[in-house]
Amino acid sequence: MDNAKQLILETLKTKACLKQDVFKKTKDLFQNFKLEAEKLANELSTEMNLADKNVIVEFVNKDDYEFHIKFGGDILVFFMHTNIFDFEKSHPIWKTSYLKDDELRAYCGMINVYNFLSDSFKYNRLNDVGYLVARLFLNKDEHYFVEGKRQLGFLYNDFVNEIINNDKIRNIIESSILYSMDFDLLTPHYDTMKTVSVNEIKEVTSAMSIKTGKRLGFKFQADNDNID
Repeated sequence: MDNAKQLILETLKTKACLKQDVFKKTKDLFQNFKLEAEKLANELSTEMNLADKNVIVEFVNKDDYEFHIKFGGDILVFFMHTNIFDFEKSHPIWKTSYLKDDELRAYCGMINVYNFLSDSFKYNRLNDVGYLVARLFLNKDEHYFVEGKRQLGFLYNDFVNEIINNDKIRNIIESSILYSMDFDLLTPHYDTMKTVSVNEIKEVTSAMSIKTGKRLGFKFQADNDNID
């Protein structure tokens, strides 16, 4: 029993304390994301006001773990998960000497970036879907990498060497916006729209509740990167 108690204490001292440390660093990082996002939104808004005042660029702070960037017909939702994650042993990061030297480096906080249509929020269309554009992982050493689409998937994936800073935060936000702007709204397949209930059509007039999204049937890992 003493050995079991000692094992519990040792595990708490390592994993539990580590996870608390990673959580704090991820939360601090998320605050830096907010600051950089607000700066960028203000800069873009100033420039767009000179070109077309009808095109809105806006930063919206929701709470400690969520903020939005509105631009044109899109919204990027940045959401920090409050849990700390490990990776399956099949994940490529386990092949690096960086993790082999210290397996605790695999414990990461996670920040997700989702793309929604602005009208989904404006008209409270609760059935509408958003799409995962990227997710950032941060460990105890403040090393990071990003899983994402197109440039987001290959520009920020050097987990062994890369340490996060404000310039890289800015680049990740800009890349997320650029990808979302190139990820256009497609007409849903005819067969998915050919029938509608009385209740749904009534709701359309008040909340436009027929499900809308840029890619109905989108799956993060299976999505074709070669979208024109």
